[in-house]
Amino acid sequence: MKKCIKYDMTYYLPLIMTVVANIIYHIAQKYTSHKINPVFSLFVTYLVATVLTAVLLLFYRHENSLKQNIQEINWSTFLLGLALVVLELGYLLVYRVGWNISTASIISNILLTIVLIPIGMLLFKERISLINVLGIGVSIVGILLINYSE
Repeated sequence: MKKCIKYDMTYYLPLIMTVVANIIYHIAQKYTSHKINPVFSLFVTYLVATVLTAVLLLFYRHENSLKQNIQEINWSTFLLGLALVVLELGYLLVYRVGWNISTASIISNILLTIVLIPIGMLLFKERISLINVLGIGVSIVGILLINYSE
């Protein structure tokens, strides 16, 4: 069994960023007014995101020129934009219909992981071990237990 433990903060910082951002994300989604049009709310959200990313571009230097960056854009950038809008709207609506913040995300992420496993294996030649399969089984049992009501 190969174990790889990294102690370099540059390895963990992006993961910490995603966890902190996800906490903020779900709290903000849960607190979004039920009276606002959800698509208008997303429009304002993406305006803020556009301004912030424009500011970040000023500080995040890269060796490519603007022209080179434009030439490197492919279909995945556009598909990601579509996925983000559907993801944001999906979570906004999930909370509007009454899902709990404590369960909606975990169920969504477990289901996502289960679907991504064969995708990773087929498209990216990733491998899973027996222990991974057991973890998947535990996750499925977890979904059943989370949704169990007495």
